[in-house]
Amino acid sequence: MPAAFWVCGLVTLVSAAVSLGYSIAALRAADAPGERLASRYAAARSVALASVAVVALFSGSEGFVVAVGLAMVVVQALDAIVGSTIPDRLKTVGPAATAVVNAAAVVWLLAS
Repeated sequence: MPAAFWVCGLVTLVSAAVSLGYSIAALRAADAPGERLASRYAAARSVALASVAVVALFSGSEGFVVAVGLAMVVVQALDAIVGSTIPDRLKTVGPAATAVVNAAAVVWLLAS
């Protein structure tokens, strides 16, 4: 496998793992019933994406890694949009930067 495959796969996996970590933290911090429900949905999405990212990395399939990478670009871009609605700029800049890095890794893999 070319370096672009491993970089894209690892960037995607890290992106999914960070997303999973934040969703677990939100689930643990949720104290109102509505917050717990929303956090469960986020955690379910994040567990699925992290699992698929692991499988994609070890599948050896460039198409699979690209598909999961693109999914994480969309997730992180949408997280940045959500983050822009709150005062904590880190919750905007972090996901936006992750989306850009993941997109660059996907483009590199497609170009290789």
